[in-house]
Amino acid sequence: MRGSDLVRAVLGPSLMAALPLGGAMAQEDGAAAPPDLMSFAQGVLPLSVEMEGADMRVDMTAAIGLIDGNPLRFSMTAKPGTPGDAVTLTYALPAPTQFTRFAVPGVFETPSPSQTFFAEVAISGATGSPDGPWLPLASGRLSVHDEKGMQTDLALAPDQPEVRWVRVRLSDGVSIERDKTFFEFSEVIGEGTQQEAETNTHFGGVWKGRGVKLELAQEGAVVSGCYDATGRLDGTVEGRVLRALGHDAAGIPSQFILIATREDTLRGLRSANGAPFKPYDGDAVDGPSVCPAPEPPRLGCGSVIHGIGFDYDSDAIRPASRPLIERLHAGLAGEGAARIEIVGHASSEGAAEYNRGLSQRRAQSVVAALVGLGLDGGRLSATGRGEDEPIASNDDEAGRSLNRRVEVRCAG
Repeated sequence: MRGSDLVRAVLGPSLMAALPLGGAMAQEDGAAAPPDLMSFAQGVLPLSVEMEGADMRVDMTAAIGLIDGNPLRFSMTAKPGTPGDAVTLTYALPAPTQFTRFAVPGVFETPSPSQTFFAEVAISGATGSPDGPWLPLASGRLSVHDEKGMQTDLALAPDQPEVRWVRVRLSDGVSIERDKTFFEFSEVIGEGTQQEAETNTHFGGVWKGRGVKLELAQEGAVVSGCYDATGRLDGTVEGRVLRALGHDAAGIPSQFILIATREDTLRGLRSANGAPFKPYDGDAVDGPSVCPAPEPPRLGCGSVIHGIGFDYDSDAIRPASRPLIERLHAGLAGEGAARIEIVGHASSEGAAEYNRGLSQRRAQSVVAALVGLGLDGGRLSATGRGEDEPIASNDDEAGRSLNRRVEVRCAG
C-alpha cells in the first residue's frame, strides 16, 4: 500500500462537496462556538473600500479590523461623516461558502458626542465575480448592548446562495448628536458551511512592505524564511493562510498570519514581542536574497504546526492535511530520537476541560496517522494541553488561530 493510501485509510474518505465547519453536529456542553468564517485568520481577504457621500477615510486597516475576531477593538472612519454617508467593504472568501448566521458583537458607544456606532448593516454576496451581481444575505439595525459578550443576529435573507465574495455596507448611526460624526464598528461574525480551500502556493519569493522585508521559501504546505534581515521564521499553510513563528538575532519573537495573492501582493498581520497584531502589506520584488543563511522548509523534531486541520468539534483530520502529515512522517523517519511526543494545543474558546480532552484526541489522531505511515508506535506518544500553554493572545482570532496547533517534542 502506498503512503498516500495509508494516510487515506487513517484519515477517512474523500471530502464531500461542502465540508461542514459549523453545525455539522450538535454542539456539546463546553464546546467552542462554530468557526467564524468572516475572519482574516480563516482566510478572508479584504479587496476594496468604497464610500458613498463624504470621504470618511476608511482604509484597509479598518477593513481588517472588521474581521479580526476582536469585538472590543473599535475602528472605522478617520474623518467625520453624516447619517446619509455610507462605507462598503468587499471581501474575498477562501472557498465557496453558504452562511447560516450573521451577527455583530460588542455594540457599545464611546462616551463622546462626536462618535457613534454604525447602526445599519447590510450584507450581500456574489458567486461569480467580485463585481457582482450581488445577492442579499442579511441585514439589520443595531442598538447598544447592555453588557459584554452579547451579539446581535442579523436577519437572514431566504434561500441563502453559496458565495465567494461578501460585501458589507455600513450607514447611519446609533446616536448622532451633531451634523457630522465619526463612526466606529466592531466586527461581523459569519457561520455556516464552507468547502475546503486549495493550499495557497504563492508565498515563495522576496516581499517588501513598510518597515519589513520578507524572503520566503515554500515546499507544499511548509514555509521557511527570514525577515528584518536577521529574523528566522517557519510556518505551515492551511488553505489560503500561512501562520508562521519567528525570532530575530536577539531572540525577540514575532508571529505572522499572511495571505499571498496571485497578483503578487502579501497581506497580513504581524505581532512583534507579544504586542497587538498590526496589518502588514507587501509586494513581490526582484532582488538579491535577504536571508543570511537560508534553510529549506522542513518538519520534524521541534516543529510547531498550524496547518493540520480538523473538522469542527472533532478529532477527524481533514483530507486536505494529508500532504502535511506525509511531510511530518518523512521528517520524523529521519530523526534518531527515541521518544517523540505529539502535543495538541487549543485556544480559550469553550470550557478548559473540554478543550484539554479535544486536544488530547486530536494529538492521538496525528499519532495514529503517523503510525499508519510506518513510524514505530513505541516511539510515539500523544498529549493534550488544551488552552494551558498559549503562545499568543486569545483576545482576537489571529491569536486564537496560532494557539490552535500541534507541537513535536523529541527526546533521547
